[in-house]
Amino acid sequence: MMCRTDQDPDRDPDLDTTDAAFISLLEDSAEDLYDQAPCGYLSTLMDGTIAKINATLLNWLGLERSQVVGRIRFTDLLTVGGKLYHETHFAPMLRMQGEINGIALDIKAAGKQRMPVLVTSKVKTSEDGEPMLVRTTVFDARDRRAYETELLRSRRAADEARRQAEADRERLQEALAVLQQSLLPAELPAVPGLEAASYYHTASPDLLGGDFYDLFPVGTDRWAFFLGDVCGKGPQAAAVTSLTRYTLRAAALHDPDPVNVLSTLNTVLHERYSSGDARYCTVVFGFLEPGSDRVGVHLASGGHPSALIQRANGTAHYLPTPGGMLIGVLPGAQFTTARTELLPGDTLLLYTDGLTEARIGPDRALYGDDALHDFTSAQPPAGPQALVTALRQLLAGFGAGLDDDTALLALGVPAPPHGHLAALISEDLT
Repeated sequence: MMCRTDQDPDRDPDLDTTDAAFISLLEDSAEDLYDQAPCGYLSTLMDGTIAKINATLLNWLGLERSQVVGRIRFTDLLTVGGKLYHETHFAPMLRMQGEINGIALDIKAAGKQRMPVLVTSKVKTSEDGEPMLVRTTVFDARDRRAYETELLRSRRAADEARRQAEADRERLQEALAVLQQSLLPAELPAVPGLEAASYYHTASPDLLGGDFYDLFPVGTDRWAFFLGDVCGKGPQAAAVTSLTRYTLRAAALHDPDPVNVLSTLNTVLHERYSSGDARYCTVVFGFLEPGSDRVGVHLASGGHPSALIQRANGTAHYLPTPGGMLIGVLPGAQFTTARTELLPGDTLLLYTDGLTEARIGPDRALYGDDALHDFTSAQPPAGPQALVTALRQLLAGFGAGLDDDTALLALGVPAPPHGHLAALISEDLT
């Protein structure tokens, strides 16, 4: 083993400096460590009289030791609020538990400033368990209080921003609801010999939907109806909806052929939107011709789901309109027509695909056309309003599975008294 001395020329001089600092630290008295600690220390008698206090805390208070030791109590260092909290919470908890940790108080610092601190106290007891004095550590919490104040201010600002955003959203929803209603008839007109019912389900109050419907006169004894769905949502879809409604109403007044009415709409939409943001829609448009005991229906479809008819005898079937093209995509779109008659007790149902494309069950399968047919067949033939009410309940049952707007329009001939209806059904079956 090699021994080294202070005269060893190979000894690192930095080690001498380190050793000197270490020895100086060891020689630092415990009293000096207490007095110059980075936190406040004090000891009090059981009545709160201060018996010992370090220089750090005295410096915070702006007091001399002679002004404090044996002359004042710990509570005299506290603000009015701090004194109240000390008497009602701090002191009782300390007596019961023997110690208390991290209590936030305010002390009266130099210059009559309020200084936030965190206080930890512990009771020292004798060998017999009798309390002798209380030792207390005081930590400067000014930075923490400033942080908490700023955090509170930020939270209040965030809360205010959230409240403002909620208020703005409510106003926006009200405006959207009003605009949405402006795209639909306020109420359906009374048609002699016909009952009509409608319903509009909004999937999101924050977005304008593109579904629409209408029923209106085109002469003294003829009526027109339509129901459709514009691609997309929002203001752009609302603009297309508005243009579509007014175009259909205007065209219906000048042409008795539903195919020509849809062709006019196709021309308008294609010319308006083909050069920019492409917009299109699906529509069922038709004319009603009321008779003495029945209503003739002549309709055409442009890419829309087939209408469904609920007959008075309890059956239901689709009115096929295959091959109808989307409206607004191609300049020479082709449309499919269909004719039928509604007898007393029959109901014609038009709907948008939000109904049949709803998601059901744990696997979120499509509700589908077959399910709608079966549902309609299971309903008693009680007229358009009863059918729409049943469908409203069905839509409500879809819950979160219904993520698209849905429009319903039902048109039917009121059923005669029960006895006469039975005779009509028997005649129809034979």
